[in-house]
Amino acid sequence: MKVNGPSGTTPASGSQRPTRSAGGFAMPQTSGAAPAAAATATASTSSVADVSALMALQGVETATERRRRAIRRGGTLLDRLEELKLAMLSGEAGENALERLGRTLREERPQDEDAGLTGLLEQIDLRAAVELAKAEVRRSAA
Repeated sequence: MKVNGPSGTTPASGSQRPTRSAGGFAMPQTSGAAPAAAATATASTSSVADVSALMALQGVETATERRRRAIRRGGTLLDRLEELKLAMLSGEAGENALERLGRTLREERPQDEDAGLTGLLEQIDLRAAVELAKAEVRRSAA
């Protein structure tokens, strides 16, 4: 037997004579290496296809996952606005809260088919952008 890379083994002899049975079916006379090599070659090809299909499925995002991500982002923005409000009420400049707010606002917002949710998320984005602009005006005036 001879090993030929990842495709498996092949018999060392060149040609093989099939034996004929009464029904006309012919089987090559081998020690079982050729069917094993064919199975190995098929298995290696199908495993590559399986991995690529799995990776493609992982990249697909369902509408429910997009909606969940959009809602989570909106909630995080509201939390950042609340942090900024508390910092300003306590007399602090709130630079850390502004930085976190800006970072969260720059994250991509997933699109949702629900017009009501999209409108609400746009209002939250607008409010966060207004707070960042007001902070920029305060910085430039000082």
